[in-house]
Amino acid sequence: MYKVFIENRAIIFAEENNISSNSLTIASDKLVSIEKDLLPILHLNEKISEMFIVCENPELEIQRLFSDYDKITAAGGIVRRKNEFLFIKRNGLWDIPKGKIEETDDSLENAALREVEEECGIKCSEIVGIIAVTYHTYTYEGIPTLKKTYWFSMLYEGKKSLKPQLEEGITKAKWLKREDLDNVRKNTFASILEVMAIYFEELTDE
Repeated sequence: MYKVFIENRAIIFAEENNISSNSLTIASDKLVSIEKDLLPILHLNEKISEMFIVCENPELEIQRLFSDYDKITAAGGIVRRKNEFLFIKRNGLWDIPKGKIEETDDSLENAALREVEEECGIKCSEIVGIIAVTYHTYTYEGIPTLKKTYWFSMLYEGKKSLKPQLEEGITKAKWLKREDLDNVRKNTFASILEVMAIYFEELTDE
């Protein structure tokens, strides 16, 4: 099962036995392209937050339907400092530090650490592990793009002031306590909500 966020809604590619019975579903063989077939369905069902695409091989079906999309791989993550967590405000929405993997990066982990440093001005002391991998679409310079992002759990033990990267549209970088995160959840992306849910559920289990 794979989840792709399109227009801030979850499109779940899954085999038939993994489908929720109460969700909107469509067979993958009815779809030729995202733009011509799937987006009109989403626009006619604006209130749904998720939709299932039934297919025998979810990974191959994603490759087929997004074959015309530019592909970008990114890395980032949630940084923890004692009982606080690092979030940024980018273009008016709360977000988590992340960015495109450059050719000079020798690992996903290094890319995630670099993005936190560039976007927030601090160097993390440790990567604890991976939280999740998400997919979402957007349009960049008129070109439809599919971004695959690797999210890591990181630790910071320093006291350096945060410095948001203004040229990347980041107007705020802030340490937030867990009880303050409802404000983030009310003004963020569906993919970020997914990462937060996984991260804090695992944190509770520790």
